Amino acid sequence: MPVLEPARNGTSRRHLDAESKVVERPQDHATELRLWLRLLACTNLIEVEIRRRLRERFNTTLPRFDLLAQLERVDDGLLLGELSRRMMVSNGNVTGLVERLVSAGLIERNVSEADRRAVRVRLTDKGRREFAEMAAAHAEWIGELFGRFSESEQKALWSRLGELKASVLAGAKPRPPESAA
Repeated sequence: MPVLEPARNGTSRRHLDAESKVVERPQDHATELRLWLRLLACTNLIEVEIRRRLRERFNTTLPRFDLLAQLERVDDGLLLGELSRRMMVSNGNVTGLVERLVSAGLIERNVSEADRRAVRVRLTDKGRREFAEMAAAHAEWIGELFGRFSESEQKALWSRLGELKASVLAGAKPRPPESAA
């Protein structure tokens, strides 16, 4: 665990690595910080563009597209709680999206006879057709946005980002187990 130590001039702080006694300064991580900001900027730019195109071409939103994508992967549909976990949003957010998509005829909702609290949603035939059209356009758009990279450059970037993901996961603090409440 790094220990904060006052800098000699008293105006800033340095991180002292207790194990190695090496003093780390925030500027020592300038490249990593710049890289993180570049990754974040690229992600945000791509997301803004995809949101714009979904709205203009299909009059839909990215959360609706994401929900349909989750359901497209499973024939029997998903329970609302599982859908929330997969989308990493609250049950309330999913419930509102589900209501709008049911009204549009893109998904159907089925309540379990055994447990009335268990609601399963799945794509309708109309939902499958419309999502297939959106997914094809989405794939084209992503291809355009990454178009300046050759296939080998894309594979190299994919590989390196996989290494970054593994590094982040290895350094992440374990999350406490979810409560049963």
